[in-house]
Amino acid sequence: MNDSTQNLAKKIRTEALKMVARSNASHIGGALSMADLLAVLYSGVLNIRPQDPYWNSRDRFILSKGHSCTSLYATLALKNFFQIEELESYGKDGSQLMSHISHHVPGVEFSTGSLGHGLPFGCGKALAAKRSGKNWRTCVMLSDGELDEGSNWEAILFAPQHKLDNLVAIVDYNKIQSLGSVADVMELDPLADKFRAFRWGVKEIDGHDHDAIHEALSTLPFEVGKPSCLIAHTIKGKGVDFMENKLQWHYSSPKPDQLAEALRQIEMGGE
Repeated sequence: MNDSTQNLAKKIRTEALKMVARSNASHIGGALSMADLLAVLYSGVLNIRPQDPYWNSRDRFILSKGHSCTSLYATLALKNFFQIEELESYGKDGSQLMSHISHHVPGVEFSTGSLGHGLPFGCGKALAAKRSGKNWRTCVMLSDGELDEGSNWEAILFAPQHKLDNLVAIVDYNKIQSLGSVADVMELDPLADKFRAFRWGVKEIDGHDHDAIHEALSTLPFEVGKPSCLIAHTIKGKGVDFMENKLQWHYSSPKPDQLAEALRQIEMGGE
């Protein structure tokens, strides 16, 4: 366990909860499920320069599940892409911090929210890097429910055809989507076998185990000449007991007493 990334994940969850509560917004469950993945990615895995967010040689990170933007906004602020005070403007008229991720924010590559677009866009980025002889990588964070979108499967076919081994797709596999469990709405399993059949290198991990996340993302590509897929098994609402694995927190916003209890649990490490 890496204490620095654990501490960062705790701060990401704290700021995400505050943003959602202040603006009476939604999607806190999926924001909490990916906080550990972001904490590790932005602590040495991604080649980035917060002081120069548009550096030509940066790795490109694309949040395809753009409705879970609060965790990424928090991560970028905590990593000094912009002032943390700006998080207080989330969801307000005139703010750059829109309720779905916006490329107007320093550190954000692509505006998303309509699902199924991040991976196709990421394929284009990875192909552009290959054709121009650049070494930067493209990383796309997907939701599990998003994989119901056919555009993703076109991209999943496209990437190995063009040997995009500079592309990694991370699936935040928390098993709950907007209207029910993934198993009930559109079963994805065996998901790893599907990606392998489409000629991807695949690994599966506990998406809350920081050592496992770091180890997996330090061995890219998983197979030479193939795009990589990291299936991260996560818990929707991770860190707050009354939010964990609860469908209602796809859309609900915490009331003041719920926020206070959620923040207490995050500070105490989920106790």
